[in-house]
Amino acid sequence: MTLIKSISGIRGTIGGNPGEALTPIDIVKFTYAYCVKLRERRPKPAGERYRVVVGKDARISGQMVEELVCGSLIACGVDVIKAGYASTPTTEMAVIFEKADGGIILTASHNPKQWNALKLLNEKGEFLNAAEGAAILECAEQENFDFADVDSLGTVTEKDFTDAHIDAVLALDAVDVEAVKKAGFKVALDAVNSVGGIIMPKLFERLGVECVKVNCEPTGHFAHNPEPLPANLVELCETVVKEKADLGVSVDPDVDRLALICENGQPFGEEYTLVSVADYILSREKDGKKLATSSNLSSSRALRDVTESYGGQYFAAAVGEVNVTTKMKECGAVIGGEGNGGVIYPALHYGRDAIVGAALFLTNLAYKKMKVSELQKTYPQYYITKNRIDLSDKSLIDKILSEMKNIYASEDINDIDGVKISFEAKKEWVHLRKSNTEPIIRIYAESATKESAEKLASDIKSIAEKIIKG
Repeated sequence: MTLIKSISGIRGTIGGNPGEALTPIDIVKFTYAYCVKLRERRPKPAGERYRVVVGKDARISGQMVEELVCGSLIACGVDVIKAGYASTPTTEMAVIFEKADGGIILTASHNPKQWNALKLLNEKGEFLNAAEGAAILECAEQENFDFADVDSLGTVTEKDFTDAHIDAVLALDAVDVEAVKKAGFKVALDAVNSVGGIIMPKLFERLGVECVKVNCEPTGHFAHNPEPLPANLVELCETVVKEKADLGVSVDPDVDRLALICENGQPFGEEYTLVSVADYILSREKDGKKLATSSNLSSSRALRDVTESYGGQYFAAAVGEVNVTTKMKECGAVIGGEGNGGVIYPALHYGRDAIVGAALFLTNLAYKKMKVSELQKTYPQYYITKNRIDLSDKSLIDKILSEMKNIYASEDINDIDGVKISFEAKKEWVHLRKSNTEPIIRIYAESATKESAEKLASDIKSIAEKIIKG
């Protein structure tokens, strides 16, 4: 059993002992702490009610966790707007629609079915920052409970925000509904039996796109590993070819990540979801406007290349969605996100959103009038490899990172999150970053080919092992 407490929320496996897994006691403690800090963050006159949106993905434990969270909010005197089955971006949008004080998303994202989590939002429908998350963790540990009396209990209102979210996406200037309808696309969709099976078919229907459904019943019984990586999307790839679809679309259980499959059954590459959408947005915004984009340090250099091709500037952020959105606001980015298929389009909201990502991609495809495989070849071609170093002593992590900075001092170094070394002459990079939960260092490397990326990672790993040996 596992329980991981972090500044972005609390997640763990269902069942087991309190403090060691995501148990009812842990859920109540954490929800109570969220309410305490909500009141401190947003003081209100006496008698004015607090309102919090709660949405969930379709995983099996969802109803149990939802009832505990909603019951705890009511016990704290908070009115609940229950969104039911809702994607993460839908819940984020619901906070905006309702002008609520915050939101709680019940999802463990791409983790397997035994996991669930509470992800916490502020009044803007965005994830809490590091300081706010840390304050909630500290409050939960104190266990100084003080619940509302019977006359001050909260209430529950149920509301479905699916259509409102789609309406907001289709109302965007950058989404051309008529062009997509005219293109007559056929799409195969794998929603891994979660809430993507609800919202994505509705989106495609509104866009006039024929949708072949794969694993679209929101049962929570994931048909395969729910992370939308090529190795887990074999059935979708086969369906695209069999059905002669123009595109394959895969989303994770909470629909904030978007992975695409070309018409020939080959992966488009999750790193290129953001690159492709950004290329389209930049092409629209290039006339007389400051252009900026942002992604995290472990994302492909291709976004930087595309941005600079339009005369824009790319800004790197530390890993983590809240870090990316913070950087996007600082630099005024027109588009940003993460290389795991996470598209953040500020014209809609500051959150990874597969729904808007799919609508923008289809609009671009309609305009380009080319096959998806042909579109992919128009972007800078890179390959990322992902490795790790397991350590018995956590204290070695900082030593390795420090030594790497010294060894490669003549290269372009970024140390806002671990150490990223960019070798500009070869247009390749390696990013060493410590895990927040395990005694390991993650090593991501990118280069023009698989072989050169693997060699770069291997060379860096060898140097790290020498540092360990002293």
